[in-house]
Amino acid sequence: MTQGVAVSVAQRVVEAGGFATRAALVAASSRAEVDRAVRAGEVVADGRGRYVTPATGDAVRAAHRLGGVLCLTSAALHHGWEVKLAPDEPHVAVPRNRKVSESRRAGVALHWLTLDRAEVTDGIVTSEETTLRHCLTRLPRDEALAVADSALRHGVPPSTLRRAVASAHGPGAKQARWVADHADADAANPFESCLREIAHDVPGLRVRAQVRLRGSRATARPDLVDVDLGIVLEADSFEWHGGRGQLARDARRYNLLVVDGWLVLRFAWEDVMVDRAYVRDVLAAAVGLVQRRATSHACRCGAA
Repeated sequence: MTQGVAVSVAQRVVEAGGFATRAALVAASSRAEVDRAVRAGEVVADGRGRYVTPATGDAVRAAHRLGGVLCLTSAALHHGWEVKLAPDEPHVAVPRNRKVSESRRAGVALHWLTLDRAEVTDGIVTSEETTLRHCLTRLPRDEALAVADSALRHGVPPSTLRRAVASAHGPGAKQARWVADHADADAANPFESCLREIAHDVPGLRVRAQVRLRGSRATARPDLVDVDLGIVLEADSFEWHGGRGQLARDARRYNLLVVDGWLVLRFAWEDVMVDRAYVRDVLAAAVGLVQRRATSHACRCGAA
C-alpha cells in the first residue's frame, strides 16, 4: 500500500465499510490528516455528514449521466448500509434494451436489468428490497452477508429481507436463503460479518455476534463468541484502536478473557478481507486445540 497520510485516511473509510463520519476519522487520526485527505481528493464528503471514496461520491452523477439507477453495492451505500468493499466503479443499472457506447460507460460497472417502477426509489437507486435481492444473489457470499447484516443494523425490517429472498430465483436463490438465515443485526460492521461468514464453514465452530460475557474479573462483549468451545474472535479495526488509550483498554480486556479461560483470537482487517484461507486454517486449528484439551482432561479425570 502506498504510504502517506491521505492514503491512511482513505483506507480507514474503506475499512469502515465504504463511509465514515468526520468525527470517527478525526478520532482515529487527526483533524489535519482528514483535511489533507479531502484536499488531495482521497476522500470526499457526500453531503450526509459522512466521507466516502471518490467512486462512491461520483455514483449518483454517473447514474444520472447514463439515465440509469444505482444498484448492487452502490445502491447499498446510497441506502446507508456498509459493504465489505466499496466498488472502484459505481454500479449502474440501465434497461436491457439500452445501447451505451464504450466511451459513455467508461468508469462505470454497467448492468442491464429489467426494473419495475416500484423497484426504484427516488428515481436514482434500486429500492431496499430490490437492492437486497440483487446483492444476496449476485455478490460473493461474504459480501452478501455484510450487506444483509448492515441493512438490518440500520433498521430495515426483517420482513423486507424475507420478501427479497422470496422473490429470488435462479442460481443465486440458494445463497440468498443461506444469507437470510444467518443475517444478524447485532453484527457491528462488515469486517465482523465477513469473519463470521468464514467461521460458519469451520466444522465444530458456532459463533454468535456481540455476546456479553460476565467473567470473574470483568464483563466483556467480544465481536464473536463460541460459548460451548470457549473461543472468542476479535476483528481488530481502526474504529476500536484509534489511540494508545483504547489499545491499552483492549489489551487489558483480552488478558482478562484469557485468564478466565477463553481462547482469544485476533484478526486484522487484511487477514479477513484478503486471506480467508489463513483465517479458516487458524479457526480450524483452534477448534482442534480446544477439542484435544477437552479429550486430555477427560482422560486424566478418568484415570484418576
